[in-house]
Formats: sequence, C-alpha cells, structure tokens
Amino acid sequence: MSFLTNEKLTIVGAAGMIGSNMAQTAAMMRLTPNICLYDPFALGLEGVAEEMRHCGFEGVNFTFTTDIKEAFTDTKYMISSGGAPRKDGMTREDLLKGNAEIAAQLGKDIKSYCPDLKHLTVIFNPADITGLVALIHSGLKPSSVTTLAGLDSTRLQTELAKHFGVNQSQVTNTRTYGGHGEQMAVFASTAQVDGKPLTDLIGTDALTNEDWDALKTRVTKGGANIIKLRGRSSFQSPSYVSVEMIRAAMGGDSFRWPSGCYVNTPDFPQIMMAMETDITKDGVVINETKGTDSEMAALKESYSHLAKLRDEVIEMGIIPALEDWTKVNPNL
Repeated sequence: MSFLTNEKLTIVGAAGMIGSNMAQTAAMMRLTPNICLYDPFALGLEGVAEEMRHCGFEGVNFTFTTDIKEAFTDTKYMISSGGAPRKDGMTREDLLKGNAEIAAQLGKDIKSYCPDLKHLTVIFNPADITGLVALIHSGLKPSSVTTLAGLDSTRLQTELAKHFGVNQSQVTNTRTYGGHGEQMAVFASTAQVDGKPLTDLIGTDALTNEDWDALKTRVTKGGANIIKLRGRSSFQSPSYVSVEMIRAAMGGDSFRWPSGCYVNTPDFPQIMMAMETDITKDGVVINETKGTDSEMAALKESYSHLAKLRDEVIEMGIIPALEDWTKVNPNL
C-alpha cells in the first residue's frame, strides 16, 4: 500500500488522548510511513508508541521522543494538540494565557529546528489565538498555518441531522465562521437538508425560529456538551478532523470544512479565524465567505471578540504590538 508522502509528520502532544488518536488516524489514512510522536510525558508517550506498534500498521515507522530538537528536525508536517485541555465549566478562553505561552514556544521551536516546515495545524484552545501566536513566532508564511475550526461546522451538520431525522450526509454545506468558540458565527444560508435550503425551513413547523435558536446554542456549546457527557474534552472528533486537514496539505483528499487561517483584510485585520478555505500542497487559500447581512454582521462580532483576546495576549507580552509583527515574522 502506498503513502501520500514519505516526509516526516510530527504529532505534538502525542501522549494525550487527542495526540494518540491522531497518530492512529494518520496511520490508517496512510499519510506517511514517517510519523514522529513528541510529548514531554515520557511514560505516556512510550505507551502510545507501543499501542501503535500493537496495531500492526504495515510499513509505518513510529518514532517517539521527549527531545524537542530531535522531534522537530527534518519535520515537514506538524499537528499540535500540545496545550492544556478544557475542563467542565471552562470556556476555551479560560485557557488563554497558559496555552498562548505554549503556542509561543511552539513557534520559536519551529523557527529553530524546522523553519522549512510545509504545514502546521494547531488545535489546542483557544485555537484561533494559539494558532496566531504560533504563526507569529514561527516565521512561517501565513499560508502554511491552519487551525481547527471545521469541528463547529460538523456539529451544525450533526444537530440538523438529529433534528430532521435524516442521515448526517444528507445535510450539506453546513458552515460556521469566525471564532472557534461560543461567539462563532453560525450561517444558515449555505446549508441544505435533504436538498432543501435550510433558510426555507427555518420559521416553519419543520424548524421554528425558537427551535433554530436552540439548535444554534447546542452547536456553539457542542464541545462543552461532550465534557458533560464523557467527563473530558473532545478527543476523537478533533483528532480525525485535524488529520483530514493535514492530509489535504500533503496533497490528499480535499478538506470539506472551513479552516482557521490568517486573515488580514480591511474588515478583518491581523487575526486567525475560520473562513471558507481550500487547503492544498501549496498552503491554505482563502475563498470568499458569503452570507446574509445578518450573518456577516455576526461574523464581524465574532472577529471583534477574537481581536479583544489577541489584544489581551499582546498586553501579556506574549506577542508584540500589531505594528511590530513583521519584525518577528517578515512574512506577516
């Protein structure tokens, strides 16, 4: 069986539940035979490596190390789940300072050990901010960094399928944009349910306005619901969806959902957030994000929330002032 590439994929935070699931998913997708598992927790890391061996994947060489230089050297693709997880009652934003500091170090280590990294996907929360911080300190091109945001769109698809009692694949083109948090912008105008525009169904007996509002709330709180149900933050869905992203960056199947990306437009300056994108071997490309006037207004509100978080991280001294970003990363 062939692989998409022979280049090195490093999974950061591999001893955790997300990281170990990513390792298994990457091997099952036959992305590369060269998978490096990195985590400072040596015992758990060796346990994951042993489990991967026990799976008996044909042709896959799993290496593992607690040494950051060894892990990152010669790496061409990287997914990082290496932040603190969210606990019950916490928002993604509650993780801001600690995980932003981890993201800053991640970026610095990339600049030191694998400056020619082709693609980085950041998935630890708050992902929009941690991805932005890592991008600034890494020196990478903006097109080489994405963050996990597609999970919100899959949650919208899930809730609509449950509500209408149809297979999930019959709900198409569900989209959320902006922040990967409870201030995300949930779009209705793009989606169809069994071939019918969602906007034709909202406000009818099939989906009353009240039901739609409640459904949107379930989408924005989808991650918190997993914590309540399972006693821990999501790990299977972020693992799978993030490996789908890196697969697209390796030249594999296209990524079906929006991704978090660096945006610097007059409406949305200097931010990382979910937009309509394509991820290819050449990087992430932003497409036009279309919506109704109210949806675009919601997207601007989501941007404003993210901009406040970004400015908090600037005040913490973790990233420089906006006008000084190019001194740290000339690609910005």
